[in-house]
Amino acid sequence: MAEQRKIRVLVAKPGLDGHDRGAKVLARALRDAGMEVIYTGIRQTPPMIVEAAIQEDVDAILMSILSGAHMAIFPKVMELLKENGVDDVLVMAGGILPDEDLPAIEAMGIRGNFGPGTSLSTITEFVRANINTDRLSHDLAPLARSSADTDATDAAQETAHSHGAD
Repeated sequence: MAEQRKIRVLVAKPGLDGHDRGAKVLARALRDAGMEVIYTGIRQTPPMIVEAAIQEDVDAILMSILSGAHMAIFPKVMELLKENGVDDVLVMAGGILPDEDLPAIEAMGIRGNFGPGTSLSTITEFVRANINTDRLSHDLAPLARSSADTDATDAAQETAHSHGAD
């Protein structure tokens, strides 16, 4: 069996909500638990979240929202994920999510809806238990090296070789 790579989680702050302390604490807890975390910052639109998730090839998306705009933002994120063929990524939500909205949020495919006071270990374990583990068995595509990187490496090797010959 191939060695599994780290779980990659996108932590996003959608909408006009400017309060991000909880999202930053969560991002650090996920990182400390051995996951690779991409934090988008505040005021993210659904297209920005989906684009970042695709570009970063994440295994999970966690949207933290306190503004009350979740029923406008979450459906758009899920629609854009579907339009882009992203169907194997765990999508979660946290923040202020009224109990009466939870059935509709879960019906969208958003799982693990965490409210204030949820322990960081509960969220971390939820991610581990619910991601699509098939995603972890394939490596991410290697980063392409630019010709400038190659030229710089070649020049450094030539310099080292010429100094060693003196």
